[in-house]
Parts: sequence; structure tokens; C-alpha cells
Amino acid sequence: MTTATSLLARRRFLPLFVTQLLNAFNDNLYKTAMVLFVVYSVYNSEASEAQFSAIASGIFILPFFLLSAIAGQLADLRDKAKIIRIIKACEIAIMSVGAAGLLISWQSVQCARGLPQCYVAPHPLLADMAIPLLLTALFAMGVHSTFFGPIKYAILPQHLEKKEVLSGTGLVEAGTYMAILVGTILAGWIPVEVAALGILGTSVIGYLVSRQVPSAPPQGDEEMHLPLLEPFFKKHRNWLIRIVAFIPVGLVDQMIVSVRLIRATMHNKEVYYAILAISFFWTIGAVLFIQFPPLAKNTLMASKEVASLFLVIFSVGVAIGSVAVNALLKGVVSARYSPLAVIIMGVFVVGFYFVARSWQHYPGEGLLDVSAFITHPHAPLLMLMLLGISVSGGMFVVPLYAFLTTKVASDTAARTIAANNIVNSGAMVGGSLLAVGLTAAGVPITEHLLLSAAMCLVSAWLALRLYRVEQAEDEAKSAIRQ
Repeated sequence: MTTATSLLARRRFLPLFVTQLLNAFNDNLYKTAMVLFVVYSVYNSEASEAQFSAIASGIFILPFFLLSAIAGQLADLRDKAKIIRIIKACEIAIMSVGAAGLLISWQSVQCARGLPQCYVAPHPLLADMAIPLLLTALFAMGVHSTFFGPIKYAILPQHLEKKEVLSGTGLVEAGTYMAILVGTILAGWIPVEVAALGILGTSVIGYLVSRQVPSAPPQGDEEMHLPLLEPFFKKHRNWLIRIVAFIPVGLVDQMIVSVRLIRATMHNKEVYYAILAISFFWTIGAVLFIQFPPLAKNTLMASKEVASLFLVIFSVGVAIGSVAVNALLKGVVSARYSPLAVIIMGVFVVGFYFVARSWQHYPGEGLLDVSAFITHPHAPLLMLMLLGISVSGGMFVVPLYAFLTTKVASDTAARTIAANNIVNSGAMVGGSLLAVGLTAAGVPITEHLLLSAAMCLVSAWLALRLYRVEQAEDEAKSAIRQ
């Protein structure tokens, strides 16, 4: 039995793995169902669709930038399993709001078009609140994922042996993208009203599974420190003042803690370059994911099922790359293959760009369904380019995540992940804003792909720097042993 398969039979890993799998599935089912429904059923212009996709992406990522510092502190200084259960309980409430938004939007569209599925016409004020409800739930899910993110990696060294960490990380990554795959397929194919019920049911199951995660008590003796909020609360006993000032003072507080956290983490050169390289990778991924739905609809003239197929291929490829790089490295945490992997990724992005630009669609055909899309002469090459992007991307990023948990002390692992999330999310929000700006400036969606290809070069340079630092560290350790 391999290390990976044996881990799946262990209670110290399986409940966490399933909880993360359900989390990724539900996140993606909701986000994809929401974006595809709005792009294909609510808006009817390329600019509006691209901007909504970018705004939705930015709203989901923003909490990572604002709250990762406190999330990392909590994960290191409190029982990780207990935090997971609290987070999953909150998900039930969040998905209730998201489900309500999807159902109201669906009924509004059905009634506006006079379709027989119009069962109850929402009040105009309620209909106007549908999109804000959807984005509110998306932001809340971003907060949820911000607090869950550091735990899912930081808990691994606590429950697994050192030789199992890379396999565990690979399984978590592969499971995440397979869950994204299933969620994406369902979001593209099932009715939006069924998706609304699905996200609510999955959140309940996720909470029940999370209760089986073994205890993971804090390994450090520190206490959480909030430099502004703590003295502010001591000075002001009035609860009204506390409530009004909590958000602005708390956000400034977290910015201070974030800067301190990043400074404390970045002194390790291996972690420093791993974080920067991962940040550029997810910026590339964010730009690609933002463009897929509007590109499928307006450039390829394809249905939402085809847009879902794109995301499926991307998810399958990353899962394949995650497992493949683990086999190549044979359990050793190394950035050896990362520079080449991201260069290959950039080449495939350029290939995808040229195939998309040469795409021909004949007027009067309407949107292509999956069967019509697959029979298009350029479709096999387009899908091959997309698969190449995702496989090489998975091979690039998985070893870098393993750096974050194996190159630091176990009692600071969650804060290292949190620092990574802060830098990643800042870069991704920047990428989302850039995509919005390019769209507002009238730059065609296909041209945005070249931005992703250019960022691959930066990621390759950072990965190469990381590998050189890694080699220098290995040589220094060998010299000490001799």
C-alpha cells in the first residue's frame, strides 16, 4: 500500500481530507453556478459580463488580504479541529443566504421572460437585492475560506509523519481540484434552483464530517496580540462605541499584524521565494478563471456547459500535475521542476491565445452546445492547450506549498500559510482590478491571455531563484554534516 492510499485509511487524515473536499466542492458549485447564471441569464454584453466575473473574483479574494493575519494566529494558537468545526457551522448560515440569492435571481429571470417556471414573482425590491445577496454570500465564503485555508495545510505536519507531508499535501491539492471538477460539472449542467439546494445540503454534511477531525491543540505558548483593538476596548467600555469602531479599527489592526506577519516570515529565503512564486501563479489562475465564462460566450460563441467544461479541464489538469510532480520528486520537497513547469505553462497559454483568436463561428448557429463545440475543427487543439496549462501549473505549485509547512517550525506553520495567503490575495486582487481596467479600456478578452503568459516568466524567474537558494541550503547542511 502506498503512502497516499494508506493515509486515506487513517482517521488522522481522512476526515480532514473529506472536509476540505466538501469545502472545495461547495465553494466551486456556488461560485460557478452564480457566475454562469449571471453571465448567461442576467447580463447581455461582453463588458458587463467580464466586469461581473472580475468583481466576483475580487470580492471572494479580498477577505484573504484583509483577514489572513488573524486567521493564521488563530490556527497556530487555538485547537485547529475546534476552529474547523466553528467555520463549518458558519458555512451553513452563509450558504442559506447564497441559496436565497440564487432562488430569487432565478425566479426574477423566469418571470421577466414570462416562462412557465415563474412560480412566485419576487417583489421588485427583493429582485433588486438578488445580486447584492449573491455577492454578500460570496464575500462571506471568502471569509470562511480565509480562516479554513491556513488550517488545512498547517494541520498536516501535526497529524502526519515528516515523510508523509508531501503525499498529504499532494492528496489535499488533488482532492481539492477533483472536488472543483465535480462542482464545476454540476454548476454547468444542473438547474440553478437545484444548485441552491445543493450548496445548502453540502454545508450541513461538511459540518457533520468536520466533527470527526482529531484534536490538533496549539503547539506554541504565545497569546494572540491585537495592537490597536485590545487597548481601544480597554479604554472604551461603551458597547455602542465598540460596535461602531470594531470594523475600521480592526481592519487597521489587521493591516499592522499582516505587515508584522509577512516580515516575520520572509526572513527565510526559501519561504520568501516560494510565497512570491505562488502569488504570481494564482494571479495567472485568477485572470484565466475570470475570462473563461465571457470568453466562452462571446469569443467562442459557446454555451454555459462549454464554459463549465473549460473549468473542468483546468481542474483535472491541476490534479494530474499535483500527483505527477509528487511521483517525480519521490516524496522530497524540492522546487527542481518548478521553473520549467511554469515556462511550459506560459507556452501553452500563448498557444491557447492563438487558437482562440483563430476561432471561427458562423452567424445564425447560436451558442454551441458541448457536442457541437467538440466537433469544431479547432476544439481539440484548444482543449489540449488548456490541459497543458493546468497540468504544468499543478506541477509548479504543489512543491511550493510543501515548502511553506516543512521549512518552518511547526508552531508557526499556520502563520506562514497566512502570510502566503495575504501576499497571494493582494496579487490576485490586483490581477482582478487589472482585468476590470483592461475590459473598461476596451481591450478584447483574448488579449488578456497574453498578460497571463507574461506573468509565467516572472513566476519562472522566482522559482529558479528558489531552487538556487534550496541548493545553497542543501550544500550548507552537507558541509555541516561533514
